[in-house]
Amino acid sequence: MSGPAEGEAILALEDVSAAYGSYRALFEVSLSVPEREIVALLGSNGAGKSTLARVISGLLPVTDGTVRFAGRDITRMPAHRIARLGLVQVPEGRGIFSSLTVEENLRVKFRGGSARKDTQRAVERAFEAFPILRERRKQPAGRLSGGQQRILSLAKVLSVPPRLLVVDELSLDLAPAAVDAVYEGLIAIREAGTALLLIEQHIHRALEIADSAVLLSHGSVAWIGPSAEATNAMERLLGAGSGRGHLSV
Repeated sequence: MSGPAEGEAILALEDVSAAYGSYRALFEVSLSVPEREIVALLGSNGAGKSTLARVISGLLPVTDGTVRFAGRDITRMPAHRIARLGLVQVPEGRGIFSSLTVEENLRVKFRGGSARKDTQRAVERAFEAFPILRERRKQPAGRLSGGQQRILSLAKVLSVPPRLLVVDELSLDLAPAAVDAVYEGLIAIREAGTALLLIEQHIHRALEIADSAVLLSHGSVAWIGPSAEATNAMERLLGAGSGRGHLSV
């Protein structure tokens, strides 16, 4: 089955619900991510953003509804098979091997099924995109700063771009300069042809690069629309001032 054309949905959720045991976390969520676009997924703590990311990635079962990726029903597909189709999640935190060096982390990611020369080219592309990693190539990843560790997570994605990247709070607790570097990496990944679902509480930063936005509230979709209209929509829905900085309700 061929995938969607540019501008069509690479990811589509229809009436998706999910639960942790008896606790219902998502309620009939419907949204889409167009090919090669960035969709910002916004909401307060506990709104269901990370739960939705886990559902999309196959890490949490769907109780009702349908998830389609590149035109294919992945609703009950195992997480490893979903990843092989080109849907990758960078989780909150770092997603690296702390005991390995920066370069070893990259080689572990790039090596699977690739010739040695292809792996080396992928590593060099990562260093070109993020010079700070070249400077620390022999340093154990666990000794990098929090921002550098998240940049390493993005570098592992950039050199082998997936079709869709789900990003869960990569800028959490980072200094402004590190946040800038993370967002530069996200833009580079998008320019490489990857669509992004960006889960973020730093609303103004997410909306700067997003094409559209989805607001979750209490596990349900409260609003969907262009990123340029998202701040006003959030202020209407959640109260004056909620569209600035961290979302709080």
